[in-house]
Amino acid sequence: MKRKDQRVGIFVDIQNLYHSSKNLYHARVNYKELMRELIAGRQLITAMAYVVKSETAKGEAEFFDALIKAGLELRSKDLQIYAGGMKKADWDVGMAVDAIKMSGLLDVVILVTGDGDFVPLVEYLKLGVGRTVEVAAFGRSASGKIKEVADEFIDLAKLPKVLLKLKKKYI
Repeated sequence: MKRKDQRVGIFVDIQNLYHSSKNLYHARVNYKELMRELIAGRQLITAMAYVVKSETAKGEAEFFDALIKAGLELRSKDLQIYAGGMKKADWDVGMAVDAIKMSGLLDVVILVTGDGDFVPLVEYLKLGVGRTVEVAAFGRSASGKIKEVADEFIDLAKLPKVLLKLKKKYI
């Protein structure tokens, strides 16, 4: 049950959200509306968005500005490109460490990701630290296990105004 006195921390896996909304719904996420829905009248202590910078991405600066305007603190790293051309961009460990570090100041940890790699983090925050853990993601692409272990799973596709349809030229 959500109470106004709960201290909330939100940790957003931007890559996961961006690709899920684009590929599943041909849409983008309205982060301002997402934040409003997730906070749900409670006390926001921290909200972090984990992003990967790419030299070639068009509109990246505007996208990052929109995240900041929605109330998210950006944690960024550069896209790594290896000799064979393989690209890697992974914030899983950084996001997990931040959630654990901040958990002492929070009553509720909200992980915005459908990535099943976060299941051990959810279990630790619940059992090891005694926090309520909400997971918010698109139900169609979220790991079944992460839905199962969270105290509450929030299907972003069912929240009004969180998805904004893209015009055909952006797909």
